[in-house]
Amino acid sequence: MLREAVYHRPKLNWAYAYDTETVHLRLRTKRGDIDRVQAVAGDKYGWEQTATDIELRVFASDAMFDYWEAAVIPAFRRLRYAFRLHSGGQTLYMTEAGFVEELPDNPPALFEFPYLNAADVFEPPAWVKDAVFYQIFPERFANGDPSLDPEGTLPWGGEPSEESFFGGDLQGVMDRLDHLTELGVNAIYFTPVFEAETNHKYDTQDYMRVDRSFGTNAKLKELVDLCHARGIRVLLDAVFNHCGQSFAPFADALENGERSRYAGWFHRRPWPSGSGGSSPYETYAFEPLMPKLNTAHPEVRKYLLEVARYWIEEIGIDGWRLDVANEVDHRFWREFRLAVKEARPDAYILGEIWHDSMMWLQGDQFDAVMNYPFSSAVLEFFAQEDIGAGEFADAIGRQLAAYPRQATEAAFNLLGSHDTPRLLTICGGSVPRMKLAALFLLAYPGAPCIYYGDEVGLDGDGDPGCRKCMEWDAGRQNADLLAFYKAAIALRRSSPALRSAGLRFLQADPGEGALAYERAGGGQRLLIAMNARGETASLRFGAAPPHGSDAAQPLSFRGFGEPGESASSSPSPGQAVRPEAASPTLPAAPSGTDSAGRNPAWRTLLSSFEERGSIRTEADGLLAVELPPYGFVVLEAAEAG
Repeated sequence: MLREAVYHRPKLNWAYAYDTETVHLRLRTKRGDIDRVQAVAGDKYGWEQTATDIELRVFASDAMFDYWEAAVIPAFRRLRYAFRLHSGGQTLYMTEAGFVEELPDNPPALFEFPYLNAADVFEPPAWVKDAVFYQIFPERFANGDPSLDPEGTLPWGGEPSEESFFGGDLQGVMDRLDHLTELGVNAIYFTPVFEAETNHKYDTQDYMRVDRSFGTNAKLKELVDLCHARGIRVLLDAVFNHCGQSFAPFADALENGERSRYAGWFHRRPWPSGSGGSSPYETYAFEPLMPKLNTAHPEVRKYLLEVARYWIEEIGIDGWRLDVANEVDHRFWREFRLAVKEARPDAYILGEIWHDSMMWLQGDQFDAVMNYPFSSAVLEFFAQEDIGAGEFADAIGRQLAAYPRQATEAAFNLLGSHDTPRLLTICGGSVPRMKLAALFLLAYPGAPCIYYGDEVGLDGDGDPGCRKCMEWDAGRQNADLLAFYKAAIALRRSSPALRSAGLRFLQADPGEGALAYERAGGGQRLLIAMNARGETASLRFGAAPPHGSDAAQPLSFRGFGEPGESASSSPSPGQAVRPEAASPTLPAAPSGTDSAGRNPAWRTLLSSFEERGSIRTEADGLLAVELPPYGFVVLEAAEAG
């Protein structure tokens, strides 16, 4: 047993309140090193009467570690605990004081979750788990009102540049809502719509006014109401890290310097030598047109919080996406969350952060961040073919262990945006590879987001290529790709397992191009097999459910004076062991295939092949799947007949 690899702290994503009754406990160990982990848990004021063994299961793994988890319902909302680790014939206890061979008689030496206060529970909006987002760059989606076109507007569909305008507007979005409804999305994320000089609008000039080339505040309200009538949520983009050079307070500060009443709204600082900057104020990324706001200034905080409340209360939006969120102070974001949740308790607060985001996902700032580490892993495996299935599974396992489960359930997962090359371009123009990446996105825990035009085959490198005009000519759209997106989104929205957090890899070998994994939850169990390479692949794996479940295990309280019963002699309903130890036998799954060549224990929900692949249960109980190049299949466990 490698003690140095074992890690736990009673905070953050290692011990946290999942809801008002349940505490999640997690432990990290060296991969493959530990056979079994139990939490010896009880109430700190009645330890001898309540101490009980709780089984943990491996819920994720990466190249170095296994991550174990148990969900516990403490009878009195308090929890004191230690971990019992079994490895071969060795048993050790991990306590707050270190490793010991015998459980200490002194409970203060154990870990403690002091009290589950309802106000401390991190609770993202429940609707996000069921959301399929669609990102719209308003200037390039649809031109519905040419009378609003800025001077020099180009014909729709031309080659974009960083400065070009094509006349996209809010009326254009309203005219095309049928497309979104037919596609199956139920949430829209708009990049900025406020008054600004550029086509991207990240240089805000007036935070209280819709850009005149897009429409009016009233038009946005009309659009939001139409979306809500169709069951579509609306997320707006807020740029609170910086503003545009024409923002009135900055123009005043630039003109009047220290005499300006707005001088404190910005960070006055000389530019570093060699940066090429000339403004006396700090800016975003040395961009002189985007001065950085001083969110520590009371007047700035008051103004921006009024902005946040206005668009929720007056226009009815469902939340905010926050640009460059990790460069704004945490105090402001805490105040922002309080203001937004007061205006709309189920508002979704999404931060643009590209790296580890645990500091922002503790329930006092954001509900989620844009999951770019997920994007990188998916693109490296499916689109670029740079890593093998084992390496990909490791990256996904690391992501699943990085945050509390409710943060995973609300994560904003994407494969492209206005800041990245198009998915089809990253896939080298390969539609089959693109389908695999999109399927994994739509079958992954959290809220998937589709970048406008991906569903019809738009391509393009980074800005400005990734910001092309939407293609509305059906003859120029990729009809096959569009049909796939509709089917995959429909599967997502109709499958409770795909909207849950449970994901288990069944086969993902290093260096190989095919994998299989399970998604289970909501009374449904799905198996997904995918071949991300250009040659036929054969998979053979055990597909039985693991021992145990994700269900929370209640800590029974038997009363003072009665000895606590240990659950170690027999598995509790929540017991789980390492996935490798699970029986590979498929329940009620006969060997062979039916007359159609399909496995009678599984029902096909979505597949890329008809006759070039096969699915069968072999005599030893293992499931064998043969996948054609870039093939995939989604199977649902069928009731035994």
